[in-house]
Amino acid sequence: MRHTPYVGSGPYCYANSFAMLLGERSPSTAVIEVATGGPFGMQLVGGRTVFFDAYGWNPELGFDQALRAIGWTSTVSRGGEPAEALARLAEAARNGPVWVGPLEMGLLRHHPEMTGPIGADHYVVVLDVSEQRVLVHDPHGYPYAEVPVEDFLAAWRAETVDYGEPYTMRTGFRQVAEVTDAEAIRSIVPTAIDRLDMRTELAMPPGSLGNGAAAERVAQLVEDGAGDGLREHLVHFAIRVGARRLADTADCLLLAGYPEAAAVAAAQARLVGSMQYPMVVGDLPAAAGALRELAPTYDRLRAALA
Repeated sequence: MRHTPYVGSGPYCYANSFAMLLGERSPSTAVIEVATGGPFGMQLVGGRTVFFDAYGWNPELGFDQALRAIGWTSTVSRGGEPAEALARLAEAARNGPVWVGPLEMGLLRHHPEMTGPIGADHYVVVLDVSEQRVLVHDPHGYPYAEVPVEDFLAAWRAETVDYGEPYTMRTGFRQVAEVTDAEAIRSIVPTAIDRLDMRTELAMPPGSLGNGAAAERVAQLVEDGAGDGLREHLVHFAIRVGARRLADTADCLLLAGYPEAAAVAAAQARLVGSMQYPMVVGDLPAAAGALRELAPTYDRLRAALA
């Protein structure tokens, strides 16, 4: 089956936020996302939480790498007390938009379905800060959203997000090199191979699995009923972002001159995307079957890149 690029909505909050900050010189969000190294693998963290991204990877590990790959740099600040962080953000916003996150999405109450912490990370662009509210472009579909300061600070503390530090933001975005999209993707191929080899800087919790082993175990969990929030996590987030990342990975690898690897990534995207309907309607054997087909593709992708 021929691969067709995907254009549409999806949970691409940090890539979309970067693209807003970089403006007219920004590469596509697909290039930004793939340049983080995130799409190259699968992980089951602590035997419970599944992501269709690299073993031992989280977004914080990929941001500087992605910026280097596309020829940009930025200044990061984090930590401090809430009042200090808010003052720092207000001062930065006076000089231009600010990239902010991770935030706890469940505490951002302009999202109509959110009523409390859910352990989900999120990123926004802050445009202005007053005593009462923080004005944001929220890439989840809410331009010019006004968030009460108290809510914003609680979300920005990110206590229930399992990576990153409180009150993290990036400013001073500056282009330092002219890099084509193809060059950017070629530059991260060694990192992609390392990720597929499951090399990680993080100490993973007991029960964590990667790539094919993760896919096989998640297939078992799905067959056993996809309980403990697994079904909801898959249908509302993990399948959506996983399939899109892999579709974008196929596009980017083809552009960079890796047609065999692109074909594997496209097959992965189709398998992950094919799980959405079965998981929603309760056809758990079909979803488990897709996961078992997915399991051997990580070794194939690694071989094609090497």
